[in-house]
Amino acid sequence: MFISTTQSEPEMNVVENSHYDVVIVGAGPAGLFAAHELADIGLNILIVDMGKDIDQRSCNMSEMQYCKHCSPCDIMCGIGGAGTFSDGTLNLRPDIGGDLIEYTKNVQDAWELIDYVDSLFVNCGASNKVYMPNDSETEQLKKTAASVGARFIEVKQRHIGSDNSQKVISRFKKLLEQKRINFLLNTEVTDIFVENNICKGILTSNNNKITARYTLIAPGRIGGDWVNDLVEKHSIKAQYTGVDIGVRVEVPAIIMNPITKINRDPKFHIYTKKYDDFVRTFCTNEQGFVVKEEYEGFIATNGHSFHSKKSENTNFAFLVHIELTEPIENTIKYARSVAKLATTIGGGKPVLQRIGDLRRGRRSTAKRIDRNPVINTLSEVTPGDISMAMPHRIVMDIIEGLESLNKIIPGVASDSTLLYAPEVKFYSMKLCVNEQMETSIDNLFAAGDGTGLSRDIVNAAATGILAGRGILNYENPV
Repeated sequence: MFISTTQSEPEMNVVENSHYDVVIVGAGPAGLFAAHELADIGLNILIVDMGKDIDQRSCNMSEMQYCKHCSPCDIMCGIGGAGTFSDGTLNLRPDIGGDLIEYTKNVQDAWELIDYVDSLFVNCGASNKVYMPNDSETEQLKKTAASVGARFIEVKQRHIGSDNSQKVISRFKKLLEQKRINFLLNTEVTDIFVENNICKGILTSNNNKITARYTLIAPGRIGGDWVNDLVEKHSIKAQYTGVDIGVRVEVPAIIMNPITKINRDPKFHIYTKKYDDFVRTFCTNEQGFVVKEEYEGFIATNGHSFHSKKSENTNFAFLVHIELTEPIENTIKYARSVAKLATTIGGGKPVLQRIGDLRRGRRSTAKRIDRNPVINTLSEVTPGDISMAMPHRIVMDIIEGLESLNKIIPGVASDSTLLYAPEVKFYSMKLCVNEQMETSIDNLFAAGDGTGLSRDIVNAAATGILAGRGILNYENPV
């Protein structure tokens, strides 16, 4: 959210080398919602982000793929964070995209927090339409999934849409500006500074110092490496978490329609028989488009869906959860190595393969892709062999998992189904926090995906709110 290979001139309405009550690193959902929670008691608050303002962030979404000239920071950084260019699906459950109950310690409080986050999005222009699972259809789907050893998770959802997310975020930022929240953009945060185990503020590029009574680090996933560096340098208590590695699956929309009518972004959890590994569906885009994401050193895939434009296909991520023990616990390094190998095999493009070819141990050729009944919505790909790009165990989990899913959704694992690799979801080292979301460093708080405390838009926003409330509790102790 604030790391880039290039440095622009700072855009700000503040002067560096100054003092604030609260400085927030990261202008994604966690940072923005934390600032909103803190805004009405007269605190002097600054949000710092490496990226651009919302009206300066742009991408060639008319072609349903990221611009070739866009840097990773153009997509992942700036006001709104990576969610600005996402599908914009809000999963309204406290145990999807994280586990809020771990921080609220109370189920009812967790659900109330979800409702509060949802209401703020709606107030800023998110669609009033909520996708609610139908009880009878949901029960039947649960029964069908259970019969093949899988689990269907029903989720209340709201869809903002990739084409509307910027408008919603823009309204939210204007609301914060009306509440006199300060922004310092196009500015890299290089470090925090700590004295006697008390965080005193942040350091920006060129060693500029911004002091603060409270510091909240709330980066998105792109800030994971930066957080890891802070953990090592300042001995912040943290633990490694798992990563998800897999593919983006694309099928005719008609195959998924019976399921997406029940739940717009259906969640299926499967444990494979051979390895007993956890596999899941994630981020379903009904009549959507597969897109390429560029990171430093590798590429990955993702999906989008729009209110204004539809394809004939539906896509979703199909992910294998990976956790490591000794001698190496660094799951992030492992996932990066897999993504880099896939990028090498694809010649800098995602690898595209028909599942029928993968099952038969042969690569998909351009000729096979051209005559395939399912037409790929992402054209910038390399037809190839995913088994050359990903570990054998992950490939076997994907095949077995999709064949199990095929018993629930007939046709989803047909020979013509398309698989794009890699799809990788990094979850940073999880910072250890107390009930106020404060780390082992005094006055240093944490929230959001980049700190390992959430894994989606709603949960990131919720952890930001909790961190804001934690700071308020210290300001006004009961």
